Amino acid sequence: MSQSFHRQSNYFNNNDEDNNLLKYLQSLSPETIANLSQPKTSEVFQVMERNIGGLLGNLPAEGFGVMVSTSRENLGKLLASAMMSGYLLRNAEQRMDFEKALAGSNDAQNN
Repeated sequence: MSQSFHRQSNYFNNNDEDNNLLKYLQSLSPETIANLSQPKTSEVFQVMERNIGGLLGNLPAEGFGVMVSTSRENLGKLLASAMMSGYLLRNAEQRMDFEKALAGSNDAQNN
């Protein structure tokens, strides 16, 4: 058990002065954090919902009383996975919007 605790303590080390990402996040305004945390379209929200549902198991709520239990470390991994998926989806959404805008400007130039 002490080995497990020692391993977890490395993840939650209080040595914040070396964590530039943490410093950056703490410097952001609550409005900026809220803006970055929300999907821009319902399409992204739906994909994220399906992805997290797939990670947890997709049992219908009507027929099952689902309870999920996990360790702190595994919950952190799930959160990291969801964050990376959100980042990937946001970048894909921005690229799609950029390609649509580029295609629209090409169509306008050709007419």
